[in-house]
Amino acid sequence: MTDSTQFRFSNKVIIVPIVLVLIIWTVFLVEIRFGVNFNKYGIYPRTLIGLRGVLFSPFIHGSAEHLYNNTIPLAVLTSSLIYFYREIAFKVLVYGVLLSGVITWAIGRESYHIGASGLIYVLASFIFFKGIFTKHYRLVALSLIVVFIYGSMLWYIFPIKKGISWEGHLGGFLTGVIFALLYKVKLSHQKKYEWERDDYNEENDEFLQHFDENGNFIEKEADPVIDENSEIKYTYHYVENKEKE
Repeated sequence: MTDSTQFRFSNKVIIVPIVLVLIIWTVFLVEIRFGVNFNKYGIYPRTLIGLRGVLFSPFIHGSAEHLYNNTIPLAVLTSSLIYFYREIAFKVLVYGVLLSGVITWAIGRESYHIGASGLIYVLASFIFFKGIFTKHYRLVALSLIVVFIYGSMLWYIFPIKKGISWEGHLGGFLTGVIFALLYKVKLSHQKKYEWERDDYNEENDEFLQHFDENGNFIEKEADPVIDENSEIKYTYHYVENKEKE
C-alpha cells in the first residue's frame, strides 16, 4: 500500500460531515419553528430514561451560539477522520457517540447533558493520539494541526466554566484515547532513500563522488562511448587555396 492508495479523496469526506451538520441544524430549527424543547432527550446521569440521551444528545443544542460553536469543528474533524482513517472512521463515529455518552451518563451531574461537543472531543482526541502512536509523517502532521487549532479545548475537560458539560468533554476525550490505543490501521510503506538505510556507505554513493572533502562540486567530463562494432566513416573535403597575385 502506498500513500496515494491509503490517503485518497472520496465523496464520503464531504457527504458525511454535511449530513451530520444538516441533522443538528434541522433539529434546532424544528425546536424554534414549533416551539418545542428537546433538552429532556439529553443524557440525564444514572437514570434509566436518561440513557436515551446517549443516542439523542449529540443532535440537541441549547442555543444558536452553542450550535454554531459545534458546527465547524464537527465538520472539519469528521472530514479529517474519514480522509485519513477511512477504514475505521464509522466505528470511531458510532462507538464514539455510545461510549462517550455512557461515560457522561456515569459521571455527570444531575442535569441534562446535550450537544455534539462530546463527539467533537472524541474526534480531536483520537486524531491527535492516533497520529502520535503511528509515527507516520502525515498523521503526525495532522496531529500537530489539530493541537494548533483545537488545543485550547483541553481545558474544558475540567470544571472551569459554569453551564458547560465538562463531563461530556472528558468522556469524549477518554473515548478518543481508548480508540487510539484499540483500533489498528494499515499504513502505507514510506519510501526509504539510500542514505536512510542501515547499510549505507558514503564511499559507494555516486552522488557524493561529485564533491570534494570541502563540499565543492567537481565537474567531471563524461567518458566517450565507443561501439567496437560500429563503422566510422570519414568524409574529406578539398579546398583549393588560391593565392592572390
